[in-house]
Amino acid sequence: MLTRIATAVVLIPVVLLLVLRAPVPVVAIVAAAVALVTVQEFLKLTELYGIHPARISTYIFVGLFYIYLALNAASETPQLSGVKFILMAAFASAIVPFVFLTIVMRRTQMSAAYPAAAASAFAFLYVAMPLAMLVQLREQWAGAFWLLYLLLVVWAGDIFAYFIGRSVGRRLMAPRISPKKTWEGAAASLAASLVVGIVLFTHALEISSFLLNLGLISRRDGLLGLEKPELWPIILLTIALNVAAQLGDLVESLIKRGAGVKDSGSILPGHGGMLDRIDALLFAAPILWFYTTVLFAASRPW
Repeated sequence: MLTRIATAVVLIPVVLLLVLRAPVPVVAIVAAAVALVTVQEFLKLTELYGIHPARISTYIFVGLFYIYLALNAASETPQLSGVKFILMAAFASAIVPFVFLTIVMRRTQMSAAYPAAAASAFAFLYVAMPLAMLVQLREQWAGAFWLLYLLLVVWAGDIFAYFIGRSVGRRLMAPRISPKKTWEGAAASLAASLVVGIVLFTHALEISSFLLNLGLISRRDGLLGLEKPELWPIILLTIALNVAAQLGDLVESLIKRGAGVKDSGSILPGHGGMLDRIDALLFAAPILWFYTTVLFAASRPW
């Protein structure tokens, strides 16, 4: 418990400083490092299923995708960067199965070729693509504020699910997949996320001004001088993000349970592996990216 808390105390300020203050290319580089570590952990899990993925090729494909992100980060207007990202992401997602199927064609054991290609392609779509959406979100107007909102909503939900579930949780949610997750913890998680989301957007101008005065964000990175979004869509969005985050946690538990391991790795003391730490974000990130890039941005005359 103490190790878990100590790791969080060290990492949270670093992550927040990176999200709020670092230039977008730096965010892309850090996201690439996180993606590569997480992909490595995921591919190790697939090996426990008897699959032998194309490891090196997967790292190269993910690395090239993030090099593109870093080189193009903050080089265009928010609208144009969003369009370019959509085109590149769609292209990469479309070709990734064919790339890895082509790579594994020369394997001696033909029955192992398809599972290997499927594992590598899924690693890209499951890990690298959602993290890339966070990088692209940071390029948008008020991108830092949106990322702050996402992190705080997910972290609050995770913390309350953990402590309330351990203390008063009785009704198991999915005992075969995650024996310690309870409906009481899930309800506490949703309530905490809603409180955080509502407070953030009720005081969006004040929070943005405070961060701007501290030099943690630039003017374009906060909700300053912009019409605040209505509260009811934020409530619905926060519910969707919390549900997605909890499903992301359960899905990773399913993968680990099938592999017969407790943690995806040991890089983060008290938390396990990188995948253990960001599993909730991997499901929540695409939802927030879609809302801010397609729905929210399209309705505002930037």
